[in-house]
Amino acid sequence: MTKYKNKYRMESTRLPNWDYGSNAAYFVTICTKNRIHYFGEISNRGMKLSEIGKMAVKYWDEIPQHFPFVKLGAFVVMPDHVHGIVIIDKPDNKNNKNNVNVGAQNFASLRLNKNKFGPQSKNLASIIRGYKIGVTKNARKIKPGFAWQSRYHEHIIRNEISYSKIENYIITNPLKWFENSNNMKSKK
Repeated sequence: MTKYKNKYRMESTRLPNWDYGSNAAYFVTICTKNRIHYFGEISNRGMKLSEIGKMAVKYWDEIPQHFPFVKLGAFVVMPDHVHGIVIIDKPDNKNNKNNVNVGAQNFASLRLNKNKFGPQSKNLASIIRGYKIGVTKNARKIKPGFAWQSRYHEHIIRNEISYSKIENYIITNPLKWFENSNNMKSKK
């Protein structure tokens, strides 16, 4: 950890030379604060969604309505987190020459993109921020204490093999819930 204005702050987990507004497929994981099980429970090897869990699905599905340059891949809601694939596919993106397009997916060439701190309204952070705000605003009508962790995890998907593995991981995630001993403890 480093200090900023005499306060400790966590280092960014983002790649310093990557433009998160450029065309690419991103694997995203977003957790609830303190990993509280707001979204439902695993039952019969599948996810039984709570009302807040249904909201998490609804607002995820609506992302392309707010960000027309986004396509969505596999997605799953778990008791205390969501996993999904966000595909940024801007037709006029000047960085397209740096990416290999495969169908609807854009697989990234990490060595060619430059980080730009231009408009923050058409990048992965703004997409995730909008999603989290939509869920939070409505979830708090049911559970006033609802909150997300302040950060999220992302992984830039680099090729079709990686995309397939991540997609399979997302789809089968509910089946593997009880294999993780940390998930055995109900957190409500």
